[in-house]
Amino acid sequence: MIMNFSQEEFKERVNKTKLEMSNRGLDVLILCDPSNMYYLTGYDAWSFYVPQALIVSLSDDSPIWFGRKQDANGARITTYLENNNIIGYAEKLIQSPPSHPFDDLTSFLQKKNLDNKNIGVEMDSYYYTAESHNRLVSQCPNANFHNAYLLVNWIRLVKSEKEILYMKQAGKLVELGMQRAYDSIKPGIRQSEVSGNIHQTLISGDKNMGGEYSGLTIILASGSAASAAHLTPSDKKFSNNEGTIIELGGVKNRYHCPMARTVFIGKPDEKIQDTMKITNESIENAIKNTKPGNTAHDVAVAFWDVLSKYGLEKESRAGYSIGVGYPPDWGEHTLSIRKNDMTELKPNVTFHLMAGMWMDKWGIEISESIRVTEKGCELFCNFSRGLYIV
Repeated sequence: MIMNFSQEEFKERVNKTKLEMSNRGLDVLILCDPSNMYYLTGYDAWSFYVPQALIVSLSDDSPIWFGRKQDANGARITTYLENNNIIGYAEKLIQSPPSHPFDDLTSFLQKKNLDNKNIGVEMDSYYYTAESHNRLVSQCPNANFHNAYLLVNWIRLVKSEKEILYMKQAGKLVELGMQRAYDSIKPGIRQSEVSGNIHQTLISGDKNMGGEYSGLTIILASGSAASAAHLTPSDKKFSNNEGTIIELGGVKNRYHCPMARTVFIGKPDEKIQDTMKITNESIENAIKNTKPGNTAHDVAVAFWDVLSKYGLEKESRAGYSIGVGYPPDWGEHTLSIRKNDMTELKPNVTFHLMAGMWMDKWGIEISESIRVTEKGCELFCNFSRGLYIV
């Protein structure tokens, strides 16, 4: 058995989930988001490309893992669940329409007399498909289905000390990865070569620890491509007088610490340097206003006040909650650093303060992963935010 948290911590998370279920009048919760499956049980495998679920019922002490039979041993290895709480469905249901794995899930609900209950599902989760929902609704006609998207995500907002430890370790890994990027970028070198170097460093780590795959791949783009937010490395070679945006994530035990920085080969013009300076000032003001009792709105106002002072605009949000992550994302989909998000900042809330300034033909990125503390905040990384000149 491999568990990154104590059984007591997992049970505390389950109890919080059940309390919120009761508050919403739910008897059963069906979770398909692998981040939430991991959060409540520790289940960790690359099995989310096929239907799987975690069933939390008020009538059962522990959740029930439901997944492909050949992945059941992964549940036995990575979770605290007993064998009778691990249900594997037959291989014949894999990618074999008109059959579907949720045919077995509905049969299980019927056997447990849960098919006539108030059932919560994650309607907007990447992993909960229209066909999965169709099977549940059509085969459990007496159940009342409710949208419970983000129910567990909001419980994840405030981290435990162990979660903070893993995020600090992830911060060390992303520092190594960004430094490897700085050391690798040179005129005439392919982006793909630099990306390979970064991946190698993020995973191999150092003598103290290694890392893991990220929920979001490396974002790296140069020149005019840096004006787009989410382009990925190609065979394009780095050139003189071009800027490059880089966004990476260090990962330890599925906990993420993202970081974005900007590199320039040659001498940047005055407009780029000024924008970088202003953006850094905006980041600093946002950090100063990150403290318990303030809201995400307060941080956003502090950030945009500086931009407005200098006449700069930014339409996209300036950050979001982070923690556990699986592809295709490392965000928790809860708190956002944007105006009118009145989510209160509490100690051990963690978020990615992301200042991407994407212009018509160029762009810069700076970000910090931040932990709210008892009196203010702290950064997970200690890495210069200045424009790095090659």
